[in-house]
Amino acid sequence: MGYLDHIAVERGLSTHTVQAYGRDLRRYVAWCDLRGLVTVDAIRPNDVSDFAISLRHTDEHGPALSAPSAARSVIAVRGLHKFAVREGWTDSDPCVEVQPTAIPKRLPKALSYSEVSAILEASGDLETASGLRNRALLELLYGTGTRISEAIGLDIDDIDFDQRTLVVTGKGDKQRRLPLGEYASSALTDYLVRARPIFAVKGRGTAKVFLNTRGGPLSRQSAWQILATAAKGAGITAAVSPHTMRHSFATHLLEGGADVRVVQELLGHSSVTTTQIYTQVTAETLRQVYATSHPRAL
Repeated sequence: MGYLDHIAVERGLSTHTVQAYGRDLRRYVAWCDLRGLVTVDAIRPNDVSDFAISLRHTDEHGPALSAPSAARSVIAVRGLHKFAVREGWTDSDPCVEVQPTAIPKRLPKALSYSEVSAILEASGDLETASGLRNRALLELLYGTGTRISEAIGLDIDDIDFDQRTLVVTGKGDKQRRLPLGEYASSALTDYLVRARPIFAVKGRGTAKVFLNTRGGPLSRQSAWQILATAAKGAGITAAVSPHTMRHSFATHLLEGGADVRVVQELLGHSSVTTTQIYTQVTAETLRQVYATSHPRAL
């Protein structure tokens, strides 16, 4: 089994991540070949360090990468060499002392509730099948905090309208059950009853909740475009992605008094440390309120 098969099957990484690692490793192999490093044993720690530095510059192997993308590439290379040792291809790991560049933590960009409401209202004409689908998708993203891959991966049987819950499959094929709010539940019901059958008759049959106009599963790219179009229609000029809705979901929960560990479970984070970045957003909100409200703040 090759390394990419290993991370896909044994580690359960997403198809998107496996594809990204594949691109990273093809660049690494080409970089090594150009320098005569044709065997795993020939590679030394300084070679891996030099490769990591090269990632931030455009060269014959590809364009300059951002800090997060460069860090991901180094992680892919480290994983490959660790796998090589485990499989007995070599006795030494040149990456033991090579660490990916630390990425400064940036506060997630959360929308205000009024901005989210404007986006939802601009999702489309609710007298059309596409408008009903778009509204259901965006209500789901904001109402549950699901990742875009989780939303478009939903099957009809994953939704329990009686209990007002749904089961989503996240990273590593881990499943979690989420509460379904009234607005999202109502929008999904309207879509499934009034709109999805119109799309479904044009396709070959699929259990996926969200369909395109040809009756096939809605793609990730189409879902992004639905949100981008709604954001533009709402007059929001800043870039809005599905992850922006997820950030907003978490931030608004914390601002409303939710416990960070509850938010962790809802988001499907394996560690509360990942979730705690949202508390910084809330703290910033508190500082702004204090600065504008307290007579001795300024």
